[in-house]
Amino acid sequence: MTLAQRHALDLLADRPLVVLGGAGMSTDSGIPDYRGPGRPARAPMTYQEFVATPQAQQRYWARSHLGWGRMRHADPNAGHRALAALDPELLITQNVDGLHEAAGSRRLIALHGRIADVVCLGCREVTSRAALHDRLEAANPGFADTHAAAALRPDGDVELDDTAAFVVPGCAACGGVLKPDVVFFGENVPKDRVERCYAAVDALPHAGEGGGALLVVGSSLTVMSGFRFVRRAAKAGTPVVIVNRGTTRGDDLATYKLDVGVADFLGALAARRMDTRISGVS
Repeated sequence: MTLAQRHALDLLADRPLVVLGGAGMSTDSGIPDYRGPGRPARAPMTYQEFVATPQAQQRYWARSHLGWGRMRHADPNAGHRALAALDPELLITQNVDGLHEAAGSRRLIALHGRIADVVCLGCREVTSRAALHDRLEAANPGFADTHAAAALRPDGDVELDDTAAFVVPGCAACGGVLKPDVVFFGENVPKDRVERCYAAVDALPHAGEGGGALLVVGSSLTVMSGFRFVRRAAKAGTPVVIVNRGTTRGDDLATYKLDVGVADFLGALAARRMDTRISGVS
């Protein structure tokens, strides 16, 4: 363990925590991340592209149908379980895979929504992705087997160009266009979610050894939806610890930046905080 890791563990040992998690939390569960070392550049479909044409919706759902068929079987990894044990004041996850919830995290905001839900853009009814998956399978028999070799992507879809024959059913209630209930690029995170996250960061004590801290795990902080909370904490004088493989947009604002695996660090932190609690009551 490096000196910086020891100092970071010392800092976080008994402080109230808000945790911001990103795609790097789920790589050990078999879900690729977005911008880790060696990752190719990606161009995810924007909201504007999705709503523009039926062909774009067909392309999205064909790819996403195959990805969901694999992604829904992913299990929480040691990092998810360690974070659930830490039980921070709030966990802000940028992931849509639901693995933090499956691991038992209680106080959580899924900033970008959950891939397990589907919303109709017409009547706004929210239904389960599992139910839509069954409808897509029935409408496209053999499609998953034909394209079983397609590579999984971080957004929960796959690399696939052959989508022209894919059949996309409409909303069962009104026939409207269905969209996963997640925030696409080009959409805004719902204001109430952002305000709840800001409130949690603002509620962290700022001063001295009794202050709180913001812990960032597995996020490059490239997009503003997560980076803004780092800026908010740093501006208030709240310590920021970033644990991520590779550089991040927030490195210059961090009290400590650790280029280490998130699961190992979170496991060590959970053990350290447990030891601190035990020694405090003995």
